[in-house]
Amino acid sequence: MDTQQTIDALKNTLGANNVLTDPNATTPYRHGFRSGGGDALAVVFPDDLVALWRVLEICVKSDIILIMQAANTGLTEGSTPSGNDYDRPIVIVQTLKLNQFLLLDVTEQVISFPGTTLFQLEDALRPLGREPHSVIGSSCIGASVIGGIANNSGGALIHRGPAYTELALYAQLNDAGELCLINHLGIELGDNPEQILQNLQSQNFTDSAILSTDKQASDTQYQARVRDVNADSPARFNADQRRLYEASGCAGKLAIFAVRSDTFASAKQAKTFYLGVKDPALLTKLRRDILTDFNHLPISAEYVHATAFDIAHKYGKDGFLAIEKLGTASMPKLFAIKNKVAALLDRQSWLPNDIPDKLMYYAAKLFPEHLPKSLLQMRADFDHHLIIKMADDGIPELADYLSKNFTDPQQARFIECSEVEAKKAMLQRFVVAGAAMRYEQMNRDKVSDILALDVALKRNSVDWVEELPESIACAVLEPLYYGHFFCYVFHRDYILKKGYQSAMVKAQILALLEAQGAKYPAEHNVGHLYEAPEQQQAFYKQLDPTNSFNPGVGKMSKLKNYGCGCG
Repeated sequence: MDTQQTIDALKNTLGANNVLTDPNATTPYRHGFRSGGGDALAVVFPDDLVALWRVLEICVKSDIILIMQAANTGLTEGSTPSGNDYDRPIVIVQTLKLNQFLLLDVTEQVISFPGTTLFQLEDALRPLGREPHSVIGSSCIGASVIGGIANNSGGALIHRGPAYTELALYAQLNDAGELCLINHLGIELGDNPEQILQNLQSQNFTDSAILSTDKQASDTQYQARVRDVNADSPARFNADQRRLYEASGCAGKLAIFAVRSDTFASAKQAKTFYLGVKDPALLTKLRRDILTDFNHLPISAEYVHATAFDIAHKYGKDGFLAIEKLGTASMPKLFAIKNKVAALLDRQSWLPNDIPDKLMYYAAKLFPEHLPKSLLQMRADFDHHLIIKMADDGIPELADYLSKNFTDPQQARFIECSEVEAKKAMLQRFVVAGAAMRYEQMNRDKVSDILALDVALKRNSVDWVEELPESIACAVLEPLYYGHFFCYVFHRDYILKKGYQSAMVKAQILALLEAQGAKYPAEHNVGHLYEAPEQQQAFYKQLDPTNSFNPGVGKMSKLKNYGCGCG
């Protein structure tokens, strides 16, 4: 089929309202959350699994590139086109309408569809005393369950590790270019694709159809792995071969219809401790002591450096207030509205598209101080901050440790947070990344770019506080350091001075990381910003031998068959 015939076929299958072709209408879907973008023939919105399968059939028949997209919240350009140097037209399959989920095994497992979001699951599971894989950060902006699994997303929760499952239902193209539906959900659903998908969509199966399986529905070995503080390798990173399995880590090289994943028991009681220290060696010792000697691991342990604290305090206030006042449920809608307004402004060449962001920044300044005095005093006294959340029997265990080891208040101090302090501390941590982007918007006269890296250090590392050589430091206006401390996964956002190119600085920093044995990216996946290691590229080629799904990720070829005339 030619392109018009393809569009007509898609409209006949989905209805004209579910097929967008006007470039102005498709802009929010063709451009990434932080950066990146390109052209697309169409953006389509299937509203059931069978319709999604028929879309794939049409696109395969027309030799169309497929990019699967849910919330489009990725930070490495992995869910949109990247440039316009593809050899085939692109169709973006927007899946947020496919947001159904099914609870299994008395809520201990869940089947999520392509558009199911973490927030949906969190909201549904809370009354049942259960939680999805991630409940911090990504859930606030509407990230999807499948997006997390497809990208090995890590998250802040120490008990759970990267998003992972070996139970999935997905479509792929084989070496001959034939579209196949692979049912590895561990549930008998039928014999042909449309029957399988319809039975799953309507939950037309009995308990006896759910097969006994030894396949993992989460990373059940992660707690033991993170406790091994003497290991000469990171706890988790995107290219870890241990966690590249079919849908898990596929980075959009498959069309995933559903995944089956574990849920987790909620804590009966939780307490947040806010720590401030002058000497980071105290935090190094604390991490090793807790991971090796404690009976109970923390729920989370989030590090924030002073500069990141300050920029979040000033430039993240609007995001902080939006979440605090309106709740996480409103955030995906607010982001969608803001993106649509920005797309409208893009049509007017004389208007900047960051007007909504600047208005929010100035509006937030009208509100009174949003952080408690206790946290502001900790910032005044200390440069290194750690927010540790403990559950149940772990609470007295940590309280006892801190009372015995944090004895000099001039060098280190801790707060047992009230509910208000705990909530505000975590919100302050959460808005750091967005605050860096707001800093750039408000200081374009002196900022050239933001270089955002997420880095996994070796578990036995001692020197986790980065000291940039002068050849790199001279290019950096502000370095922001924050991250998941016990996992040794750090976000390092470098706000670069005018006159310096991010590609040059990035190459220098990555060379330093290579020499240290660090791995990158740690949890946002390669997208179009990182070169995938050889074993990760081989995994992608195995999943997608014709290079028809999300070509170009990992800086690989965008050409059919990877430009070699073969799989």
